[in-house]
Amino acid sequence: MREPPIVRMLPDERRLHLHDGPIDLIVEAFGSRGAICAAYEAAARRFLTILDELCAELSLLRSPAGTNDVTARGVVARRMADAVGPFATQHFITPMAAVAGAVAEEILGAMTTAENLSRAYVNNGGDIALHLTAGESFEIGMIERPDRPSLFGSIKLHASQSTRGIATSGWRGRSFSLGIADAVTVLAERAAKADAAATIIANAVDLPNHPAIERVPAREIAPDNDLGERLVTRAVGDLTPREIDQALHSGVVVARQLIRRGLICAAAFGLQGQSRVEPQAAQMMTLIGHPDAESVGSVMHV
Repeated sequence: MREPPIVRMLPDERRLHLHDGPIDLIVEAFGSRGAICAAYEAAARRFLTILDELCAELSLLRSPAGTNDVTARGVVARRMADAVGPFATQHFITPMAAVAGAVAEEILGAMTTAENLSRAYVNNGGDIALHLTAGESFEIGMIERPDRPSLFGSIKLHASQSTRGIATSGWRGRSFSLGIADAVTVLAERAAKADAAATIIANAVDLPNHPAIERVPAREIAPDNDLGERLVTRAVGDLTPREIDQALHSGVVVARQLIRRGLICAAAFGLQGQSRVEPQAAQMMTLIGHPDAESVGSVMHV
């Protein structure tokens, strides 16, 4: 039996925590006190229905994009399908690759529809939807490993920029990955699209058939997941600097393709202490300890 959803203010009395099954959100709004309260009430109301809506279409959402003629009915489900569609022509992907970003977008939309806010964010486990009005900005930190959070870079996003979505993926995170990246963080115009792109790039950072990489069929770990018999990464042994560079370069190639297609704004990815960034001259990004490099973010800091 499923536990009841959690809707509570965090001890700082600024942020709202929403939890239901696999969905775990941290929400923060900025504006007048009345506007913030109304926005949080709207977020809570919308949140209470999302998981049931997604579960009702789960079999469709776990199907590879482009292989099913059935159209998703729910608002969030349609957003997921729309987000992964542009990637499906060249990569294996299912709508589930965009679920965290799509949920974050939906909650943010409920908040900004209810009230005028100067800025707001919804952070769904590192997949973040942003709202910024003229003159506003957010500073965001980037984590090196999702399983052992430590900041190694930062980004400052201004309202004048197009980015409103940030997502992180990798084999050490909460979802399965076909690749070996410790973390891949992507900036895009929408959170759902960033979520899908982070999955694609993380899958590309890889060394196929390398003996130091342990892989198992996804179905052995989670029988009802969307990857089926595809091999997912469970452990990565020590790699040589040359091997790390080779794996990261594979991610760079895919990131450049997605940037050229206008699907993402920028991406940063790391593996065993080495990092890469695309585009290399993105002035909004800074790697800690690497003043000549630039990077992106995945943990919200205000």
